[in-house]
Order: sequence, then C-alpha cells, then structure tokens
Amino acid sequence: MSYVTSLFARKMVAAAGDGPDAAALLASVGIDADAPWDPKAMIPAGAYYTMLERLAGEVDATNLPVRVGASMRCDEYGALGLAWKAAPDLRGSLSRVERYARLWTSVVRYELRPDPRGVLYVIHRPGERRLGMRLSNETTLVATVALARQVSPAPVTPVEVKVQHAAPDAVTSHEDWFGCPVRWGAEVDAILFCHEALSQSNILGDEGISRYLLSHLDAELGGLREDVSLVAEARAAIAQTLSEGAPKMARVARQLGLSVRSFHRRLAEHGVSFQTLTEETRRDLAEGLLRDDAHSLAEIAFLTGFSEQSAFTRAFKRWMGVTPASYRKERLKR
Repeated sequence: MSYVTSLFARKMVAAAGDGPDAAALLASVGIDADAPWDPKAMIPAGAYYTMLERLAGEVDATNLPVRVGASMRCDEYGALGLAWKAAPDLRGSLSRVERYARLWTSVVRYELRPDPRGVLYVIHRPGERRLGMRLSNETTLVATVALARQVSPAPVTPVEVKVQHAAPDAVTSHEDWFGCPVRWGAEVDAILFCHEALSQSNILGDEGISRYLLSHLDAELGGLREDVSLVAEARAAIAQTLSEGAPKMARVARQLGLSVRSFHRRLAEHGVSFQTLTEETRRDLAEGLLRDDAHSLAEIAFLTGFSEQSAFTRAFKRWMGVTPASYRKERLKR
C-alpha cells in the first residue's frame, strides 16, 4: 500500500474552512481530529485522494492546492524540513528531498533532471489521474516553491511549471503564485529552476548541522524500511483472520512472533496503530471485492470481518462517502 503523511490531509481540511465536517473527513482516513499533528503519522494515499474528492464535492477546490501549498512551512516536515533549511543552497535542499522523501510518502518519487534551461525538479506519482491525485500534485508543486522561498535570500521564481493533467476551470491563482508560465497537459509534473536560483546560498545553510541531520535521516530511513515490511506482514495477517470477525491484536502479534507490547511499539514508530491498520485492511479488501460481482454484499461483509451487512454498509459509507452498492455500481460501469 502507498502512504502519505497525515500532515497533508490536515492542511487540506483546515484550508477548506468551516463548511465541511472536518472531524468526519479526517476520520475517513484514520485521523483523530483532536490528536496532535504528527507528520510521521501516515495514511493510505488512495484514502487521501478519496477524502480530497469528498472535500471537492462540498467546497470549490479550484484554488485549494494553492492555498494549502503556500501555507506549508519547513519546520512542519520534521528532520527533513530542517535538513532542507540547513542545505548549502536550493540545489542541496531539493537533492535531500530526492533522497529522503520516502520519510513522508511512499507514493511519490522526486528527480532532479538536467534541462537546457536549468534543472527540472520532477514529481513521479504513478496511478490513475483521478481528481484527488490531481489536487495533491498541484499542492506538491506549490509547496515546493513555498519552501524554496523560505530558505533563499532572494525571491525564487521558476522558469516554468509543468502539470500533466488538464487545467482546472480557473488558473489565475496558480499563475500568480508561481510568477511564471504554467503549462498544463505537459509530459511530466515538474518545476524548472534556473541554475542561478539553485546556486544561491540558503539563509540558514550550515555544514555542521547538515552532517548531523543527514546521519539522523539515514538512520530513520533504514528503520522505515524495516517497519514497512512489518506493516505489510501485519496487514497480511489481519486479512487472513477477518473472516473470523474483528482481529485481535494479541493473535496478530503472535503470528508475527512478537509480544503485544513490542508489536504496539513498532507500529507506533511507523505512525500507525493496530486499529488504523485493521480499518485500512478492511477498506482495501472491501474496495477490491466490490470491483467485480463475484461476491454478494453479504459475503463481502463477512469476508471483511463484519457480523452484519448493515454494519459493513455504515463503515464503508464512513470510509468512502457512498454505500457499497453505489460504489460497486459506479465501478462496474467503467
């Protein structure tokens, strides 16, 4: 499964204003609205896109990516944000994201690519170009420029911004923010920076702090690889036991050869809880089973650990904003 940091979801919901039910939207991706903000807490990318699509159904989301991206601050990204600030120049900052972005997302890969006019900062995000992904991509592009402007001694204006999907209904706010041409329907999602902008010394660049932060990030990245494997194994164990009802943490921990305490601690280090992992597994399994008509809704409810179809329907509507029957009907039409 692909993950993104919960920070993005919280920012999106906050920027949407008082109209939408913020707590319900955040709960749909497994976030407790009253809990402290933690960029290390991860949420499934697919669920995040679905949340954005629900949000777009309640408010005009045309300019939402610009508002959210512009509000991002280096310090909100933890050690990686500090490493961005401490890099010697903007090229160094972008290189650190290229290397360590896995700490805040498993769905996006970043690349610095030479270009005749400078360097392209390319955002690789595979998958269906659904509305939620499009909004997320636009936000990432805006946020990158926002973070660049926070560390550079002179104003940073890209040479050009490229966006793979078609332009939204209005693009004035995007163009005003970037201050350069925005090419929609391009071959990649990317920002083109000139060499001069990339070579400006960062305001807070510090070689000593950089060495310390990079060693910390290397260790964190190594630990993340181990925990991702654990999460994948835990999801598989949960899926195997769902047909017997809601899985018990003690049983899953035992299957993985861990004590309950160790299992809880290692999941927490990866920013997920057993309850959240169970919800994600149920949701993903339900979505997969609903994409064809091989199983009845009652059978899917049983296979995903619900004792009654009505309980499954309520849970699925909370996750996706629609009933299982409506979701299946829409998918089978495609």
